[in-house]
Amino acid sequence: MSDNDKSNFHDVPLDIARWGFPAQYDITLKKDSDDIFDDSRVIVNIGPTHPAMHGAFRCMAKLNGEIIEKSYSEFGYTHRAKEKLGENRTYHQFIVYTDRLNYCSSLINNVTYAMAVERLMGVEVPERAIWIRMMCAELSRVIDHLICVGISAVDLGAFSYFLYGFHQREKAYTLIEKVCGARLTTSYTRIGGLMADAPEGWENEVREWCKETREVIDEMDKLLTDNRIWLKRTKNVSVFNKEQCLRYSYTGPNARAAGVDIDLRRDQPSMFYDKIDFDVPVAQNGDVFDRYYVRMEEMKQSLNILTQCADRIKPGPIWSEDKRVRIPDKDVVYNTMEGLIHHFKFFMTGFNVPAGEAYTAFEAANGELGFYIVSKGGPAAHRMRIRGPSFWHYQGLDPMIKGGYIADLVAALGSINVIAGELDR
Repeated sequence: MSDNDKSNFHDVPLDIARWGFPAQYDITLKKDSDDIFDDSRVIVNIGPTHPAMHGAFRCMAKLNGEIIEKSYSEFGYTHRAKEKLGENRTYHQFIVYTDRLNYCSSLINNVTYAMAVERLMGVEVPERAIWIRMMCAELSRVIDHLICVGISAVDLGAFSYFLYGFHQREKAYTLIEKVCGARLTTSYTRIGGLMADAPEGWENEVREWCKETREVIDEMDKLLTDNRIWLKRTKNVSVFNKEQCLRYSYTGPNARAAGVDIDLRRDQPSMFYDKIDFDVPVAQNGDVFDRYYVRMEEMKQSLNILTQCADRIKPGPIWSEDKRVRIPDKDVVYNTMEGLIHHFKFFMTGFNVPAGEAYTAFEAANGELGFYIVSKGGPAAHRMRIRGPSFWHYQGLDPMIKGGYIADLVAALGSINVIAGELDR
């Protein structure tokens, strides 16, 4: 570079594409104290391959020593076009794609999507199927929270804590495997029912698992909640108050940790949640610790719900008898021409859903999960939009971490429990 080039170097705008910094930052290289590349300030890319990143995220942070002066959180590394796939697949075919939203609690996605289509069609689901769906949803909530609090603890150095919950989580996956044959991506629900009935004695196994898990959660509570190092790393760290939560459309445990007392299971009850007794844990500070502890308390409430469901479930059908959505039994398919034709048409062309639109929301593990479906008739949605809670939570990360230490960014990201699959657009 010539001397003339060097003299002009500090007067030209920063090449946005070259440095990978967002265009909305009007950054110019200057020689004064505000130079972002001077001795005290540096731009660090945290992700998408950083070990503390919970998925394919990227956070560009402008650091002044250890302090985050400004950050820009970018997502979009998992562009799988879920919503457009929902418009190009039949209603039945799209069930498998719902697993890939929040893959830590995929059964909740299955249940919410099935309820959205059933609402459009006016399909009534049998009582036993509803109880099993509720049990699947609460099982998923517990294992999702176990992952969140466990991995958050690993990020801050408490690795042994994670192993307590990991053991119970694996046992829960075994229970899920018994009803649908899969562990992570389940595809268990069907429009109007379930893929298969729970095996005999499954409710008793769930009840026993709940008893074991209560003891494990109590032990985890004693191990970490009052730990001095944990309190130093989480108390009054990355505070997101009630006003900010409302501004950023926060829902679920992240919102309840800041005093937003909303839970769709209680406030807009679906299935049989209005027949079940449970409490909604709410905190006030909105810091990393409160987001952790609200999830700990929610797991205890979910175990209570599971026990009540196991006590009240009764034998019965798991499929609606509505011929539009009822998949024929195998013996009918194999032994009658009508059954074979029905089976072939169902899977090859799908079933018709009447024209209309519906938004169906459910209290998922991370917050409000919603499916908005517009139908013009036919076997596939005309428009589909998915409200994944992580999509909103991740956008609050920048104001949450501004002015904090870079080490607190790791704690903040783990505490809001963002799942990359829900950011997919």
